[in-house]
Amino acid sequence: MSGGDEPRSYYVGMDVGTGSVRAALVDQRGTLLAFADQPINQWEPQFNHHEQSSEDIWAACCVVSKKVVQGVNLHQIRGLGFDATCSLVVLDKQFRPLPVNREGDSHRNIIMWLDHRAVSQVHRINQTKHSVLQYVGGVMSVEMQAPKLLWLKENLRETCWDKAGHFFDLPDFLSWKATGVTARSLCSLVCKWTYSAEKGWDDSFWKMVGLEDLVTDNYSKIGNQVLPPGASLGSGLTPEAAKDLGLPPGIAVAASLIDAHAGGLGVIGADVKGHGLACEGQPVTSRLAVICGTSSCHMGISKNPIFVPGVWGPYFSAMVPGFWLNEGGQSVTGKLIDHMVQGHAAFPELQAKAKARRQSVYAYLNSHLDLIKKAQPVGFLTVDLHVWPDFHGNRSPLADLTLKGMVTGLKLSQDLDDLAILYLATVQAIAFGTRLIIEAMESAGHSISTLFLCGGLSKNPLFVQMHADITGMPVVLSQEVESVLVGAAVLGACASGDFASVQEAMAKMSRVGKVVFPRHEDKRILEGYENISSRV
Repeated sequence: MSGGDEPRSYYVGMDVGTGSVRAALVDQRGTLLAFADQPINQWEPQFNHHEQSSEDIWAACCVVSKKVVQGVNLHQIRGLGFDATCSLVVLDKQFRPLPVNREGDSHRNIIMWLDHRAVSQVHRINQTKHSVLQYVGGVMSVEMQAPKLLWLKENLRETCWDKAGHFFDLPDFLSWKATGVTARSLCSLVCKWTYSAEKGWDDSFWKMVGLEDLVTDNYSKIGNQVLPPGASLGSGLTPEAAKDLGLPPGIAVAASLIDAHAGGLGVIGADVKGHGLACEGQPVTSRLAVICGTSSCHMGISKNPIFVPGVWGPYFSAMVPGFWLNEGGQSVTGKLIDHMVQGHAAFPELQAKAKARRQSVYAYLNSHLDLIKKAQPVGFLTVDLHVWPDFHGNRSPLADLTLKGMVTGLKLSQDLDDLAILYLATVQAIAFGTRLIIEAMESAGHSISTLFLCGGLSKNPLFVQMHADITGMPVVLSQEVESVLVGAAVLGACASGDFASVQEAMAKMSRVGKVVFPRHEDKRILEGYENISSRV
């Protein structure tokens, strides 16, 4: 590690989310020194079909990378790490984009993570009851790659499937684009593609589901060289990619992570001494990282494999090397809150009032709830209004994509108070979803005492407090709010050789910012909610 009087080392972390690409310049202590973001396009040609463009995404990566290194001595930049959504990128044998749509638009060559077109395919895959399914909670999600690949084979045989040379998870596409190395990250393949860290690919699975053509040529189309996250790829950044990104050629580029896993990496290793937390002095396995943005992911690790019905995993070394990962999740959280608030009759009034006060609509709603709660705890405002949050199915722990959302307790009034209370009920419902996931994990053998939150929703104090109150657990927020970008930079730092391991980089580059403890005065509202959820 560089000492105090040596020049500072910098790492670039790049995060490709659902709606934007974000980049940060991070030093060896995990401090964000520069940040940039750039929106990316998405298309929805029909309901449940969500598409993006790999060329558009790479162009956005180039814009943000150049911005964050402006004015920096490039010789001090030591490594680059990528994370991205687990979307499916399709290229031909010459690495050119292929269409994933019936319109034949090859610019749109990515099936996004939240795309639910492959419902029939995932149903047939799950009917096989193949042994690989035990590593995804017993039931494969429509958001994973095997059903999407089968959909392409069955629906776009001539225009896409027969011409395809490479199917990448988006994080692996980015590391290939930077280095020319087609090696895949263990994270992507284990979590989304049924690969086993111990046994590799299972030929019988691909043959049983009708994708036997992927087995040929030693799985060259989906990956036959697999590296742990943070491993250094090839000879580092190629001259062409270096020019595109405004970075020095040859710097270390790391095997990547899925975005949620980068968030987990960025928060879960923080030193918690002096904060009065139960997890102080306990193994890292007592911590649950919750990465909450458009959707939410719940990352818990264990020394030995734990099988949790309806929760993905156990995945070996998929996030922290040497540990098994279980991954719970909620398909829509931030997206659900937006949907409920923006669809309400009082939304235009809310927008105008928030704008006049120069606040975000959510900061305004939080202060409005404080105004109308009077003497009682804010949670009691929803005593008659309840939301069932599975508007896009249930990922965990029920693993049922056919479930729908519900609101009970509606009245004829549609004023700003009603909107604020509906918003609160939605946040509470999401927190109860987290609690259900924790209960499933604990009943299977996990022992969790503390939540570590990151992502866009962790910046909302109401969302954080409700998670503490409803789970009964303290919530740790990082000093650096952009934990996903810190996680990506940790990968680059690890690949550079400046740290001996991912664990060492995690511990030295993440710090606690704030701890939010549960308020026990909301106990009665909890009991009321439990009665509702047990009836549902």
